[in-house]
Amino acid sequence: MGKLLFEDETYKIIGCCMSVHKELGPGFLESVYHEALGKEFYDNEVHFRTKDKLELYYKGEPMNKFFIADFVCYDKIILEIKASNFIHQSNEAQVINYLKSTNKVLGLLVNFGETSLKWKRFINTNPRN
Repeated sequence: MGKLLFEDETYKIIGCCMSVHKELGPGFLESVYHEALGKEFYDNEVHFRTKDKLELYYKGEPMNKFFIADFVCYDKIILEIKASNFIHQSNEAQVINYLKSTNKVLGLLVNFGETSLKWKRFINTNPRN
């Protein structure tokens, strides 16, 4: 069996998310998890940018509209966090759209709002060259 795409980086990111969830549990606003996760990333030397502006293109031309990613880790993994009762299909679509718009190949969706931390990996199988 082959290795997962960006396995080591993903392992470290999810580990930090688990630490935050273990410390805070469910029930806080997304902004609380966002701040705590930034501190956890810093403490664990996870390279990240927060509230990163993701440019959108139409037929190769930049648009005025853009997305804001919660985190971009290691300059290659988009991390979207939520604090809801469950991961909704629209949350999944959001990560997929972020991958398409940035041409990045890996996205993570993490939900802190459930009793147990939940996460999903998304792979952009059709990146533009």
